[in-house]
Order: sequence, then C-alpha cells, then structure tokens
Amino acid sequence: MYLVLPVDLDDDLGRKTGMETPVVGRAAVEEAAVRLATADPEDSDVNVLFQAVKAYDELRESVDEEVEVAVVTGVDGSDVAANRRVGEEVDTVLASLTTGEDVRSVVVTDGAQDESVFPVIRSRVPIDGTRRVVVRQAQDLESIYYTMKQVLDDPETRGTILVPLGIVLLIYPAAVGASLLNVPGAALLGVLSGLTGLYSLFHGLGLEETVDAAADRLRQGLYAGRVTIVTYAVAVALILVGVVQGVEQVRSVRAALATPTATEAVATFLYTGVRWFAVAGVTTSLGQVTDEYLAGRFRWQYVNAPFYVVAIAIVVHGLSGYFVPGVAGLVPLPVQRLAVTLAAGTILGVLSTLTFAVAESRYGVDPDPT
Repeated sequence: MYLVLPVDLDDDLGRKTGMETPVVGRAAVEEAAVRLATADPEDSDVNVLFQAVKAYDELRESVDEEVEVAVVTGVDGSDVAANRRVGEEVDTVLASLTTGEDVRSVVVTDGAQDESVFPVIRSRVPIDGTRRVVVRQAQDLESIYYTMKQVLDDPETRGTILVPLGIVLLIYPAAVGASLLNVPGAALLGVLSGLTGLYSLFHGLGLEETVDAAADRLRQGLYAGRVTIVTYAVAVALILVGVVQGVEQVRSVRAALATPTATEAVATFLYTGVRWFAVAGVTTSLGQVTDEYLAGRFRWQYVNAPFYVVAIAIVVHGLSGYFVPGVAGLVPLPVQRLAVTLAAGTILGVLSTLTFAVAESRYGVDPDPT
C-alpha cells in the first residue's frame, strides 16, 4: 500500500482554516486545499496539497496496490515540537489504515525546511519517493520583482536592510562634502562606519526589545511618581563626582611620584571616591525602600541595604587608606586605625542584620496562608 503524505510543518492549514489534522482521504485533502487557497492564495502549502492529490491519482492508475493520501502537520514555532507533532499524526494515520499490505510512503513538501522531518517519518514508515513542489512563476523575473517588493514592504525588513545600505551609499558623497568643508575624510569615514556597526549590533543582538522595555519602565515610573527615578539620577551625579575626584587625586599622586604602583593608584582612587560612591548607594537604597513602602510591599530587611552600603564603604575606606602613598595631601592610615575601621564595618553589618531581622519577626506582615 502506498501512502501519500503532504507535510505542512508549520501548520498553516490548521491555523488559517481551522481544520483538524491529520486529514485523510482524497476528497478531504482536496477540500482542505480549496479551503487553504481561499484563506491564503499565496501560501505555498496550497500547491503541496494539490500536488498530493495529483500524486494520489497517478499512483492509483500506475500501481496495483491500495493508495491513500493524508495531510500531516506540525506546529508553528519550535522545529523539535513540529517534528514531534508530525510523528504523532503519522502514527494516527497508520493506525487508521485497514490493510494487510506493507505500507510505503511518498512524501510531498514545498522546500528543505519541511524535508527536515524525513527522519521522523522514515522511523515509522519507509519512504519510497519524495515530491518537492516548485512554482514555475518563481523562476520568472516578474516573480523575483514581486518577492522583493513584498520583502521591502515589511517594516522590519525595510529597516534592517535599507538603513545600513543607505548609510553605506552615503559614505562617498559625505566624504566629498567633508573635503569641501576641510573636514578630514578619515574621521568622517570612521564616524559613519561606527554608526553602521552600532546599528548592526543593535539589531543583531535584539536590543530593540530591551530598550523598549527600559523606556516603558521609565515612563511608568514617571507616571507613578516613583522616588527611585530621582534617587537614581542623584546617584549617577554623585558617582560622576566621585570618579572625577578620584581621577584628579590620582593625577596629583602621579605628579608627586614619577611611577606610582598600581596598588597606590587604585587605593588613591578608591580612598578619594568611596565617600561619594557610598552616598550614591545610600541614596538609591533609600529610594527603593520608599517605593516598596508606598507600594505596600515593605519588609524590614529592606532597610538593611543603606547600612550594608555604609559598612562596605567603611571597610573600603580603611583598606584603601592603608595603601595610599603619603603625598599630595594624603595621609596613610596606621594599622591600628585600619583594624578599627574593619571592625566597625563588620559590627555595623552584623548589628543591622540582627536588628531588622528581629523587627521583621515582631512587626512584619505574616505571609498569606493560602
């Protein structure tokens, strides 16, 4: 017995017509082809179904065995899930056949993607032949023009292809214009090349969704009046000030010492900027605690954050102060003061943890028993 199996790996038939699959029998497959052609005349699976009907009729005339035709489909999305679905439908079709003959199949597809399911079908029934449907108009110049027009009409494809192409085509006239304005052509070429590279990376890494999500969170935060938006802005300003102060202090040390060690340079930067970084951390943590309280999600453990920031800042300040060179107004901390700062940071962190853990156990909101 021959079984003609047209394969629709992404289930266009089910999604566009609502028909249940597998579809078994010549009349049912022909009806499915007509319904799919009515729903989407441009779908290549329409030709697959009609080709399967034709193959069924040809086999009926040329062989002395029983012949059956059945449409099997996968799912739209994962190739693994689609192949599994096709295998299950092939099993269903084979179970419905009432024949004592060995079953062999002829698989009909419209391209290499659907042919990836061949091993799944072959594990269930031998494949005696395949038919790949190629529409003749696809070889004509008119069809190529139509396909390109369809692709370029898609907004996502248009932005991905035409924007980098436009930038590349503008490089030469931009270089000519730059030379007329006495602007170095190499600098302009570097800028345009950098813009093209950033655009390609932006789309290649799929950062559009990340940027859109960040902008949406910012907009919702502004509308909801979240304190963290203000505290984050203040924290960024404080961090910038700390970085500038640290860099300036490192330059002063380099002026006083011809070749300061890497340890001295890093210690100088941290010793100068850690107070600014600590204030930035306390600011952001207080803003977060305030937002959690206003949203009704407050827990006493959240108040640990600013104390942890202060404790870490004390430890970093002590360690960096111990290694700074005694130049440019810097005074290294003696070992005794280093021990005091390390102990103070540790005690502050432990006491804050214990204090707010007790507060949470006594005054915290009981979890919902459900």
